[in-house]
Amino acid sequence: MDHPIVIVAVALLVGVAGFVLAWFMARRVGENSLKNAEERARQITSEAEKTAEIKKKEAVLEAREEFYKTKSAFDKEMEERRREQERHDKKLDEREASLVKKVDWVESRERDLSNREKNLHARDKGISLREAELEQIIGQQNDKLQRIAGMSPEDAKRQLMENMIGQARVEAAAHVKEIREQAEQEAEKEAKEIVIRSIYRVAAETTVESTVSVVNLPSDEMKGRIIGREGRNIRAFETATGVDVIVDDTPEAVILSGYDPVRREIARMSLEKLISDGRIHPTRIEEVVEKTQKEMEVIIKEVGEQATFELGIHGLHLDIIRMLGKLHYRTSYGQNVLAHSKEVSMLCGLMAAELELDDVLAKRCGLLHDIGKAIDRETEGTHTQIGADFMRRYKEHDFVVNAIESHHNDVAMTSPYPVLVQTADAISGSRPGARREPLEAYVKRLQQLEELADSFKGVSKAYAIQAGREIRVIVEHDKVDDLASQVLAADIAEKIEQEMQYPGQIKVTVIRETRATEFAK
Repeated sequence: MDHPIVIVAVALLVGVAGFVLAWFMARRVGENSLKNAEERARQITSEAEKTAEIKKKEAVLEAREEFYKTKSAFDKEMEERRREQERHDKKLDEREASLVKKVDWVESRERDLSNREKNLHARDKGISLREAELEQIIGQQNDKLQRIAGMSPEDAKRQLMENMIGQARVEAAAHVKEIREQAEQEAEKEAKEIVIRSIYRVAAETTVESTVSVVNLPSDEMKGRIIGREGRNIRAFETATGVDVIVDDTPEAVILSGYDPVRREIARMSLEKLISDGRIHPTRIEEVVEKTQKEMEVIIKEVGEQATFELGIHGLHLDIIRMLGKLHYRTSYGQNVLAHSKEVSMLCGLMAAELELDDVLAKRCGLLHDIGKAIDRETEGTHTQIGADFMRRYKEHDFVVNAIESHHNDVAMTSPYPVLVQTADAISGSRPGARREPLEAYVKRLQQLEELADSFKGVSKAYAIQAGREIRVIVEHDKVDDLASQVLAADIAEKIEQEMQYPGQIKVTVIRETRATEFAK
């Protein structure tokens, strides 16, 4: 019986002890939690106070910065207003000074005008008195003359009129002579102005006369294909086109040579088509050349129609239009004949309008004046006679036919239009740049230019460049110094002016340089 009681007692003691221990542990944990919470609360409070202080300082700084910005903008605006006010005040002061000057000037002018008015009144009174005195004196003198001459006033008037008429006739003859001379001078001046205005209002491009055309090749291998086996391709091409094909050492190019520019152009177009196509053999050559000839006929017709359209000339026969198109491929001393004919046509029209003639007929004469050059290689005779005969076949106007055959004075002129054509032809052919000088004369001029520069002492070598518009002279640096180079350039330029004939001007450039040369061994 004692054992169970003891066990129960022990159990109760253990339970009580556990409860006490648990309560004690819970209390310690609560106290620790409370301390931690209080510590955390103090930390949060401290951080909040610090954050608030920082925010407060930032707000103060922002407020100060905004205040300074506002103050700076206000100060700037006030300064600008002050300056504007100063400028305004300055303008007002200047205007006031200007008004004062103007008032003084007006007052001075008023005083001057008042004085002048008084002087004029005084002069008017003096003039009136003098007029009365003169009338009295003239009357007295007339009475004396009547008594002396024994003539009545009517006889004196008649004698005076006869004398005046004779004097007037002499003066009139002198005036007639003067007017005639002045009219001749004015007529010459007016004619020059008409020509000058016509030249000024017309311009045309110039081309270079040539009897060869160059065809570019994609590679030198194409030359062998153009020649063909044993030369059969090149022979077939020359037979079909009537143009010589020159295959030389010129890289990636062949030359077509022919006197007829139309056939040469057909050959050029045909060869370019064959090269592009790649099939080069006699049969293909004949096909391409035949096709190109038809294309050329269309091109020639279109070029002729375009020329007549630009000039406003209508009613020409189709064969005449074709001949005009052929002139596009003719040149005379480097000047394209169709461009020349169009220029002459426009000049004739302008001068005819100034002279109150039929400007349309004048332009027709100018356009067709060299039509014979399109067929002169096929017919014997001068291009004027060939052109006139050709136009007669198509019932062209007599004035046009006469202008064609007489613009080189081959026959008599029957109207003013050949004179216009002759004048316009001379203007178009002789203006600067219209026709180029022959190649031999050009080369000779360059050689003469270089030889002239080489003749001066101290010149090492001279080169004519820019087509003879500049001469570069290289001198020996040990014989010619910088100052002597200036003198040498002036001497060469002076000698060129004295001994040579040249278009435009020639620039003389003297080059002096020192070169040091050593060898590394």
